[in-house]
Amino acid sequence: MASPRSPNTNTPNASWFTPTRLLVLFCVMAFLVYLDRGVVASAAVSGSPGSRADGGEGSGLQGDFHVGYAWYGALQAAFMLGLLTGAPVFSALAKSWNPFKLIGCGLLAWCFATAGCAVATNYTSFFVFRVFVGLGEASFCALAAPFIDDYAPVGKKTLWLAVFYLCIPLGVAGGVMFGGAVGG
Repeated sequence: MASPRSPNTNTPNASWFTPTRLLVLFCVMAFLVYLDRGVVASAAVSGSPGSRADGGEGSGLQGDFHVGYAWYGALQAAFMLGLLTGAPVFSALAKSWNPFKLIGCGLLAWCFATAGCAVATNYTSFFVFRVFVGLGEASFCALAAPFIDDYAPVGKKTLWLAVFYLCIPLGVAGGVMFGGAVGG
């Protein structure tokens, strides 16, 4: 079990910082991060590739980008490439840099990359933005839970981590529902 960081190293010094606010902030971000994953994975958003019977026009992102199931599946691989490349890098950087600032920088990159996905006009740009979504999310995935573990009250660590991890399925489910609403 990690001990809380001393004030001289990596403890946030903001007057607004309290462990409870940290938990709420991280839960909201976890929900939004996984909401994004759910939206992209939603069948209504992914759609279906076009066929000769319907004149080649598909639905959803597959129809918009004129790609089949394999190329659409590669978008998930692009995301995972960014996530799996970035997580060990952010974990290593947290030994010498402030992890809270690393999370902030990663989530800022995630925001820009997610916005880039929203305005992507072709498959290639969407693919590249998904890699950067994964990279930005890597900071959060690698560092948020240990940060909560360091700052949660001793008797509530397990409860706080459970609440944090509950945001994952809630975010994915919300994303799938949202994707169904906007894509269907």
